[in-house]
Amino acid sequence: MTISIPKFDQINPQQWIVWAFAGVVLLSVFGALATDQYALFGLPVVFLLLFVSVVDIKKIYWLLLFCIPLSVEVPISSSLATDLPTEPLMVLFLIVGLIFLITHVHKLGKGFLLHPLTLILLLHIGWTFACTIVSDLFVVSLKYSLAKLWYLVSFFFLARFFLKAEKDWKTFLWIILIPLSLATLITVVRHSFFGFSFDKANSVTWPFFRNHVTYAATLVLFLPFAVLGRQWYPKGHILRKVLWLLVGVLLVGIFFSYTRAAYISIFIAVGAYFVIRFKLTRLAVILSIGVASVMGLKMVQDNAYMHYAPEFKKTVTHYEFDNLVAATAKGEDISTMERVYRWVAGVFVIKAHPWMGVGPGNFYNFYQRYSLNAFSTYVSDNPDRSGIHNYYLLMGVEQGIPGMIFFLILIVGVLDYGERIYHQSSSRAVKNFVMAILLCFIIILALLLINDMIETDKVGSFFFLCIALLVNIDLHNRKVLSPKNQMEG
Repeated sequence: MTISIPKFDQINPQQWIVWAFAGVVLLSVFGALATDQYALFGLPVVFLLLFVSVVDIKKIYWLLLFCIPLSVEVPISSSLATDLPTEPLMVLFLIVGLIFLITHVHKLGKGFLLHPLTLILLLHIGWTFACTIVSDLFVVSLKYSLAKLWYLVSFFFLARFFLKAEKDWKTFLWIILIPLSLATLITVVRHSFFGFSFDKANSVTWPFFRNHVTYAATLVLFLPFAVLGRQWYPKGHILRKVLWLLVGVLLVGIFFSYTRAAYISIFIAVGAYFVIRFKLTRLAVILSIGVASVMGLKMVQDNAYMHYAPEFKKTVTHYEFDNLVAATAKGEDISTMERVYRWVAGVFVIKAHPWMGVGPGNFYNFYQRYSLNAFSTYVSDNPDRSGIHNYYLLMGVEQGIPGMIFFLILIVGVLDYGERIYHQSSSRAVKNFVMAILLCFIIILALLLINDMIETDKVGSFFFLCIALLVNIDLHNRKVLSPKNQMEG
C-alpha cells in the first residue's frame, strides 16, 4: 500500500490547518518529554483556542464568561499568581481581540467610542499608563497596567460586539449564573460536612475562590441579575421558577460565607434600588461625598485618628462569628484593625506623593515606611503581600490625587448615566436589566470600601462589563427612541 503525500502547492487551507495542528502536537509532545516541562502538553489546546477565536471569536468569549465563576487561582511564585483558565483567555483576547477590534473598528460606532462613559474610562486607564511611565518600579507597574489593558479589551470593548442585543443579555445571565450556582452548591455541600462552622468558611471555598470574602463578593454582586432577570419570563414559566431556585442557592451561599461586607452590601443594594427608582442618585452622591469629607476632616483635625489605634494584645483573630462581630464593634478584630493600619499608612503615602503616586501595583513595596507603629497588629508584617483593602485610597496611593479623582468621576458618571438610562428604557425587562447592572456596580463600589478586589477576575470583570452594558443599552435606547423609528412604529 502506498501513501500519497500532497504536493506543497496542492494543499488547501483546511489541510494546512490539520498539518499545522499535527505539527504542534508533535512539537509539544517531544518538547515536553525532552525538557520535562509538561506544561508544553497544553500547546495543542492553545492552538485550538487561537483557531476557534479566529473562526468564531464569540464562542471563546462565551467560554471566558462561563469560566469566571469556576476559575482557579494558581501560584506561580511567592509574589505572583494567575487565574486559570480566565487569565490566559484574557491574554488571548488582548492579542486576537485587538486584531478583531482593528479590523472591525467601523462597527464599534462613533456613539460607543465617543460616549461619555467610554471617554471617562479611557481617561482613567490613560492616567494609569501615565503613572506607569514615571513609576519608580517600572516593571511592576507595567505588569499591572498590561493586566488592566486585557480587562479593558476583554470586558469593555469586546462586550460592545457580543453583549449588544437582548438575546445576548439573556445568554450573559445564564452562562454565568449556571456555573456560579454549581460552584456555590459544591461549596455549601462541603461546608455542611463541617456543620457550617465559621472556622471552615475559608477552606471550603477552594478551589473556585481564594477565600470566603471573594466567594461572598462574587455571589452578592451577581445576585441582582438573578433576582431581576425573572422579568424576561412570564409567570409560571419554568425558567422563572429556576431563577427563583438559584436565587435561593446564592442566598444560602452568602449567608454561610460569614462575610460582613456581603451582608451589608445587600442592604445597600436594597436602598439603592429605591434611590434609582425615585431619581435620587445625584442627591445620594452629594450626601456620600459630603459625609466622607466631614469624616475625613474630623479624623485629621488635631490627629483625632490616633484615638482609634488598637490595643496590640487585644487585637486578635476570632474563630466564632459572634465574637468577630462583637470584636469589630470594639476595634479588637485583627482584620479590621490591620486595614486601619494600612489606611493610615496610605494617607501618608498620598501626602508624600500627591501627584502621580508611587506607581500602579506598588502599594506593597512602599507603604511600610509610612506606617505608624501605634496601629500595628500581629499580621502587619504582611507575609501574603496583600493590598490596602480600600480601592479608593489605593488609587490615591498608586496614582496620586488626580488618579483618585478620575476614578471618582468615572463612578459618578456611571451612576448618573445609569439612572438616566434606567428611566429612558421603555421595556420593563430592559429596565430591570439596567437596574441589575447598577445594583451590581453599586455592590462592587461598597465592597471596594474595605477591599481591593477589582484586580481579580471574579470582581474586576464585572466592573468593566457593567460599564460596557450600560453604554450598549444607552445606544440601543437611542436607536429605539429615535424620531425615525418612532414614525415607523
